Amino acid sequence: MTHPLPPSPDRPALDLDALLEPLCALALEAGACILRHYRPDVAVATKGDGSPVTQADGEAEAIILEGLAEIAPGIPVVAEEEAAAGRCPDASARFFLVDPLDGTREFITGNGEFTVNIALIEYGVPVLGVVYAPALGRLFAGGPAGAWRREGAEKRHPMRVRAAPGPLTVVGSRSHGSAETAVYLERLPVAGFAACGSSLKFCMLAAGEADFYPRFGRTMEWDTAAGDAILRAAGGCVTTCDGQPLRYGKQQQAHDADFANPHFLAFGDPAILPLACTDRIARES
Repeated sequence: MTHPLPPSPDRPALDLDALLEPLCALALEAGACILRHYRPDVAVATKGDGSPVTQADGEAEAIILEGLAEIAPGIPVVAEEEAAAGRCPDASARFFLVDPLDGTREFITGNGEFTVNIALIEYGVPVLGVVYAPALGRLFAGGPAGAWRREGAEKRHPMRVRAAPGPLTVVGSRSHGSAETAVYLERLPVAGFAACGSSLKFCMLAAGEADFYPRFGRTMEWDTAAGDAILRAAGGCVTTCDGQPLRYGKQQQAHDADFANPHFLAFGDPAILPLACTDRIARES
C-alpha cells in the first residue's frame, strides 16, 4: 500500500507496508548492540540538558543511521544524539524520527523497560512506527495495514485497542511522574495505574493492556513518534490537552526547542477523549 503523500522528483512514492519489515530488522540489530552494553557497570555521561547518555545510545544510533541511508536514501533523519550534538536536518514533508535508546534511565537501572524507536513522519503525521524492547524480547510495529506485536520467536499477533471499560486502567512514566498527573487523575474514573518506562506505554494501549496515558512532563518528538504511529495503527489516538492531534516536525517554536512536544493525552479507545480533555475538566472543576 502506498501512502498518498504526492511524489516529486526528490520525494518518490513509498510502499509503506514494504518498508516496515526492514525497519523492524534495523531495530533488532540496534537492540542487539544495546544488549552488549547492558550490565550493572555501564558508564554514564550527562548531556547538556541533564539527561543521561551511554555508549549504547551512540552505537545504536550509528547502526540505525547507516541502515536508513541504505533502506531509504534521501529521506532526512532526525535522531536524538545527532540533535544533541547540533546535527539536525530540517524536517521536511517526509522524515524519520529516531530514538536509539528510549528509557536510558531504565537501561541504567536494569529493569528492562527501554526501547529502540524508529518512526516515519509524513506531513506531520507518524505513518510507520517500530518499537523494540530488546531486554524483554518484545517487538511492536504499526503502519497502514494495522498494528502487530511479536514476543520472542513467536508469530506476529495483530493488535487492536480495547473499548473503554468504564473505570480506566492508566499507564504513566516510571521515571518522570508528576504531581500534576496525580491531581489530574483524581478527576477521572481510574480503576488502576501501572508505571512503565519508555515507549512501551503507547504499546500497552495499542495491545489493549491499558486505556489511557496522560503526559504532563517534557518529551521530545523522537520519544513519542514510533509509539504514536503504532497506537494510531491499532485504532487509538494521541492529542494535545485541548484535543488536537499531536503533530510532528515542530521547528522554530517560539515557546520551546525544536521538536519539543507539548503535554499530551494518549488514548486506546478515542471515545475517552471527551472525558479526559483538560479543557472539559477545567470547566467542571
